[in-house]
Amino acid sequence: MTQTLSSFTIIGGGFSGLSAAYDLARAGHKVTVLEADRYLGGLAGAFDTDGERLDRFYHHWFTNDLDVMGLIKDTGLTDDVVVQPTNTGVYYAGHFFKLSTPLDLLKFTALPFIDRIRLGVLTLRARHVKDWKALENETAADWLRKLGGKNVFRVVWEPLLAGKFGPYAEKISAVWFWNKLKLRGGSRGKGGEERLVYMKGSFARLAEATAAGIEKAGGKVMCNAPVTQITQLEDGRWRVAGPWGELDSDKVIATTALPLVADMLENWAAPEYLSSLRRIDYLANVCLVLQLDRSLSSTYWLNVNDPSFPFVGVIEHTNFENASSYGGNHIVYLSKYLPHTDALYQMNDQDILEFSLPYIQKMFPAFSRSWIRQYNVWKARWSQPVVEKHYSSLIPDQDSPYPGLHLCSMAQIYPEDRGTNYAIREGRKIAARLINK
Repeated sequence: MTQTLSSFTIIGGGFSGLSAAYDLARAGHKVTVLEADRYLGGLAGAFDTDGERLDRFYHHWFTNDLDVMGLIKDTGLTDDVVVQPTNTGVYYAGHFFKLSTPLDLLKFTALPFIDRIRLGVLTLRARHVKDWKALENETAADWLRKLGGKNVFRVVWEPLLAGKFGPYAEKISAVWFWNKLKLRGGSRGKGGEERLVYMKGSFARLAEATAAGIEKAGGKVMCNAPVTQITQLEDGRWRVAGPWGELDSDKVIATTALPLVADMLENWAAPEYLSSLRRIDYLANVCLVLQLDRSLSSTYWLNVNDPSFPFVGVIEHTNFENASSYGGNHIVYLSKYLPHTDALYQMNDQDILEFSLPYIQKMFPAFSRSWIRQYNVWKARWSQPVVEKHYSSLIPDQDSPYPGLHLCSMAQIYPEDRGTNYAIREGRKIAARLINK
């Protein structure tokens, strides 16, 4: 049977768009990827340092992220993957607690001993949940209180939910939190330590290698090519347009945030469909990246369980990847998820640094601004979909009501949370389906 080849326009050069285009192009289809930014990789884009390039927003993979490993193998980058045990901790009530292994949990004196046991049992029970659909009717807050008790929730989970989701904290689905606990439990070594994966030279290398594979197969990848309009032509084909010009193709796969897709379809799609694309809320992210002349601590990932501290996490990347990779600089990420209307999101880079310094100095009294060799601030408007109860009913289908128009966005990844591994999985899955179709 002879396969009918089609032309595809892929909107978005993140991992879902690139992985879909990679497989479509290698199957012989004519493919063009349009990326609005000047770089590929979406939230996994990189910037230059004194040594290797560095991710704009902190990234790692888990050892059970099999889809990303598959793409790494296909693009020939397996030798550049590093697997390391990591140190995880919690900052609570002015104290640092290590929480990398089950033994650390028993020493977590922020909780009475009986609550430490409850916390350990909670994580084990959560990882053994098989039917996530049974959790769709519960919020994460209610579910965690029920499993671990009010005190465990107050000390451990409530600050993390509030730090991650802010005004949405009490609305977040139990499914979202269940998946986080399950994923981390599946990435541990024999001693119970968490083992994580990084790519030498930044995750953007995988995005660029995937783009090179697309072009080698005859496809085209364009940066600085924002899309402002998607229109269906009279013959059923599709026209995608932007300041760079316009492009016609048989099919379109839009991988950007759903409200942005609604904007592109505004002039002709049905109002009820546009409303469904705008129904899911998104949080933005502000990420302050410090390049220091010395280390802040020995912890890689520090959860901040202090509601007075504006950042939900302090991630010292060079406690994972050696500082020698970055000209001897010690890399620290301070991350904050927040509504895009928040005052912090509106600040300029210098103001964000000045705002942050007193909090860093309070947490690490020895810290001095003289340690800072360089800093960068990165912002992402569409960083985290708000996963509410019954989220599965809010997700639009990958096949739109208009034949030839398909969606493959981070908001459609479920019950897992968005991430590069699942973006790759969904991109390759939709490509395989359309190739077979």
